Amino acid sequence: MATPEFVLALREHIGTAPLSLVGATAVVFRDEKVLLGKRADNGSWQAISGIVEPGEEPADAAARECLEEAGVVVSVDRLALVQQMPRVTYDNGDQVDYLDLVFRCTWVSGDPHPADGELTEVGFYDLAAMGDVDDAHVRRIALAMAEDDPATFRGGRVSR
Repeated sequence: MATPEFVLALREHIGTAPLSLVGATAVVFRDEKVLLGKRADNGSWQAISGIVEPGEEPADAAARECLEEAGVVVSVDRLALVQQMPRVTYDNGDQVDYLDLVFRCTWVSGDPHPADGELTEVGFYDLAAMGDVDDAHVRRIALAMAEDDPATFRGGRVSR
């Protein structure tokens, strides 16, 4: 995945130390199918996702990532999930703690295709045929399926 310029600039100052970033995941539905892409960096199948840029609204980031990565225009319908992801350590040693905001989206236009090189394959797939999608992304998709459920989140308790 392409690393945003603001992250590269921060890395010049903090090296590989943990960096907190906000991610946006777009679970896009078209009829009874969901948009999935195969990542170029690790070959995993998942919903479209990316990093929220400084000053960018998270829902706008989800829509932007769909257009940039998959060539599709979407409407962002609702927030489905807020979760802190386990720390990721990349091959170069960079550590990132992602706060992931998952949005239910509806396809508006465009034929899905690998638009920017971050995906090698992309398309709409039957919900019953998600065997290659990992459990974490299946959960995101399941929580986004309902059209009007409130967002799900973990935590909410502070104890001393």
